[in-house]
Amino acid sequence: MEGTESRSDASSSVVADWSLVFWTLCSVILPVLITLWCSFQRSRRQVLIRDIFRKSKHDWHYTDLFGQPSYCCVCAQHILQGAFCNCCGLRVSEGCLKKADQLFLCKEIMMRSDGGAHVSMPHHWIRGNVPLCSCCMICKQQCGTQPKLCDYRCVWCQYTVHDECMMDCLKTEECTFGEFRDLIIPPYYLSTINQIRKDKRTNYEKVVPYCRKHWMPVIILANTRSGNNMGETLLGEFKILLNPVQVFDLSKIAPAKALQLCTLLPCNAVRVLVCGGDGTVGWVLDAIDEMKIKGQERYIPQVAILPLGTGNDLSNTLGWGAGYAGEVPVEQILRNVMEADGIKLDRWKVQVTNKGYYNLRKPKVFTMNNYFSIGPDALMALNFHAHREKTPSLFSSRIINKAVYFFYGTKDCLVQECKDLNKKVELELDGERIELPNLEGIIVLNIGYWGGGCRLWEGMGDEPYPLARHDDGLLEVVGVHGSFHCAQIQVKLANPVRLGQAHTVRLILKSSKMPMQVDGEPWAQGPCTVTITHKTHALMLYHSGEQTDDDASSVSEQDHVREQTDEDV
Repeated sequence: MEGTESRSDASSSVVADWSLVFWTLCSVILPVLITLWCSFQRSRRQVLIRDIFRKSKHDWHYTDLFGQPSYCCVCAQHILQGAFCNCCGLRVSEGCLKKADQLFLCKEIMMRSDGGAHVSMPHHWIRGNVPLCSCCMICKQQCGTQPKLCDYRCVWCQYTVHDECMMDCLKTEECTFGEFRDLIIPPYYLSTINQIRKDKRTNYEKVVPYCRKHWMPVIILANTRSGNNMGETLLGEFKILLNPVQVFDLSKIAPAKALQLCTLLPCNAVRVLVCGGDGTVGWVLDAIDEMKIKGQERYIPQVAILPLGTGNDLSNTLGWGAGYAGEVPVEQILRNVMEADGIKLDRWKVQVTNKGYYNLRKPKVFTMNNYFSIGPDALMALNFHAHREKTPSLFSSRIINKAVYFFYGTKDCLVQECKDLNKKVELELDGERIELPNLEGIIVLNIGYWGGGCRLWEGMGDEPYPLARHDDGLLEVVGVHGSFHCAQIQVKLANPVRLGQAHTVRLILKSSKMPMQVDGEPWAQGPCTVTITHKTHALMLYHSGEQTDDDASSVSEQDHVREQTDEDV
């Protein structure tokens, strides 16, 4: 009897053990299987969505959360996530993507040819998801106030109309292209140009939309990798307001290719808005110089800047601000571009010839817009550049970038790697040798700002100094005693060592290896001769609405800028 009970206890214990093992495995394996299944379904869904995006004429982008209350344009249901078109503004749920492609046309960058010439086009209405605080063009009351898919918006003029105010005549009425008609390239203009090219004619000037005298089409060139990574968002916002053919992503197309659009537009009328840092602006200006070499001088555009980089000294000098973080609506940016005045910017050739290799190696040649330097600020830029090359993902914020610069500047205050620079170099201004005091750095300036917002040539502004401009064919040359001296100048506690102004600068590095930079592009350089000479002028746009206290302190310079007229360009 006792043996039977012991056997039954053993068997029940085994069953309990196996039951525990089974449920343990289930609790571990089941979540893993569910996760794998969900991952498979998600990847499959993403492949299907990407396939729809690739085949669609809409510029679809997927979002996990819309920034404002949104309704599907197909099923009219409220949606938190889904796809939106960067060109026409359609918003749809994931399940309605295919149907939306069939039901709705996107913005046409060029009208379909039917054998006749077009000089106008009707409104292109899209229902629902109108901009917040928009008003009806008929009754002047606010649109989009009801919690449902309601009211209409024209994708070209951006006018909005209530459902009850929409009349048949509005559906066929001629679209005026709204507030930014002077900046938009109409689809029918491109159709006419295409026909002219087929006829082998080039008199594009006669094909001016609406017969407007002040038509100044704008081309948007955005670098999505600059500074705080706002380029992607700006591309979509500009495509909504303008013709998508005017908006280019510089990570996908080179400036030289994008600027060929200028050759299809009236001479001396085009304006270019560069969204990026000073390096991106230099890239675009180099492409414009290539247009001059090709004999396309009459198509040269004027350049405005939307500062997305870290330093943005050129943007600051031209009145476009020290940095953009989305605080100004895109509509206001376009208004600023329309109102900006044309000015000139000196561009300089920097030739670096290695010592002892005059006949064996070609000299390095750079184009300078902002400044050239040798010493502690170049060392900071070199260390920052090396760090960013190793871990580029860390440098997606303007604040982080400036913090890294501050770290390397503090380090140099302690180490002083560039001391006794005056014993290692010789400086000539317009052929005259300059006796150097004890220095750690020399900076050659073309523009008013340096180091992310500091007016270096002016210093504290407590002593007289020659007027500095960016269009006078003169360079300003200053010296600094080290990183700590640079920091003092930036907070107006010290003045730079002003070495003089010159049309030509020659610097000879006799010994040692020193850090150098041109417009934020650093490198380590051995013994050499650096020669800086005038290269050309760039046509820029100056915005007078972004002046700072520092700008107000240099009234003479700003008055000169405002006196520039169209005949200068």
